Amino acid sequence: MSSALTLGRFSLGMGDRFAQQGRAQLAACQKAAAAGVNVIPVWNKSNREHLIVGSEPSGVRAEADAAVAALGWASSYHVDADHINLGTVERFIAPSDFFTLDVAGAIGTPCGQASINDFVKRYGDFGGAFGLTIGKVREAAGKYLHAVEEAGRIYRRVEQAKGAGAFITEVSMDETDLPQTPDQLLVILAALSAEGVPAQTIAPKFTGRFNKGVDYVGDVEQFEREFNDDIAVIAHAVSRYGLPANLKLSVHSGSDKFSICPAIARALKASGAGVHLKTAGTTWLEELIGLAEAGGEALALAREVYAEAFAHASALCAPYAAVIDIDESRLPQPSEVNSWSPAEYAGALRHEQSCPAFNPHLRQLLHVGYKVAAKMGERYLGTVRECEESVARNVTANLHDRHIERVFA
Repeated sequence: MSSALTLGRFSLGMGDRFAQQGRAQLAACQKAAAAGVNVIPVWNKSNREHLIVGSEPSGVRAEADAAVAALGWASSYHVDADHINLGTVERFIAPSDFFTLDVAGAIGTPCGQASINDFVKRYGDFGGAFGLTIGKVREAAGKYLHAVEEAGRIYRRVEQAKGAGAFITEVSMDETDLPQTPDQLLVILAALSAEGVPAQTIAPKFTGRFNKGVDYVGDVEQFEREFNDDIAVIAHAVSRYGLPANLKLSVHSGSDKFSICPAIARALKASGAGVHLKTAGTTWLEELIGLAEAGGEALALAREVYAEAFAHASALCAPYAAVIDIDESRLPQPSEVNSWSPAEYAGALRHEQSCPAFNPHLRQLLHVGYKVAAKMGERYLGTVRECEESVARNVTANLHDRHIERVFA
């Protein structure tokens, strides 16, 4: 398979809840490029986020184009229709050139025995690669074949509208309960080839927890073994099944997973493979930190955001229950936060694990609390614009210093 539009080796998914930080985000990639590391920016925003904020996918394209023009970015860049399915894809088709096909919900849905038999007949001879027996192939096909077929249906809808080769395809299976083993990943990739889906990135669910906005929870050594095995599986699948030569792993909820960054960096260096790192909502938290550091009315607004998030924690957390772990007893009372200085608020929220003030429970609550700021509307957005220097400095430093340098450089 081939794709005219090709994603570079290193790419960074950059979420921006309120479409204010495009230039600050791109500045992180520019800083990396100046040091000789080419990281392709990919602006992403899910349908759920658009619904909560009240925005449109066309706004993500406008933000990306404006940032590229303002900074004179000469390399490629993309706009991701993040975690879409057949029910949500239509509004993303025109402005997007990168489509994350989320088929995790179809995992485990039974498909016909005839489909399994046909797949095993055509692709079942894995020659014992990665420990695959016919029995394991059948088991994996029974679990994942329907999900791959669903990816094919979404892909063909986008292809019908945009044309073959006019967009980048990612297949996402990460939002599910159980991780995919490397041998299961090989079956999935073979099935994607059979389905005619030219995936350039694949987002499996890895072992361990990838909670929003905080560090990885799990066995780092096991993750490293699994990540390296997945890279080997991809190389094998590209060679054998004709998938795009640049096919690479995608790490979702990749922001702030500092304990596994060295493992990913070692794997990339040893193998020459690429990776797509999605950093999701970390930019929104840097906006809050920038407001806090600006002091005055901006700090007061940041305090108000926390108070409202604290008051409506259950409702805000419910859609993200599978990807957050908040101990409510560790959340400070709003009255305490209202007495904090700029440094105290920023210290509690900024993900600096060596800082005694850092509070991962507060950080996770605010991570899912962007709906509070969305309801504030122009009052919030206007304050962010007034504090551009403070906010942009934090956004750029977070993406470059804590993410790009640790993974790509």
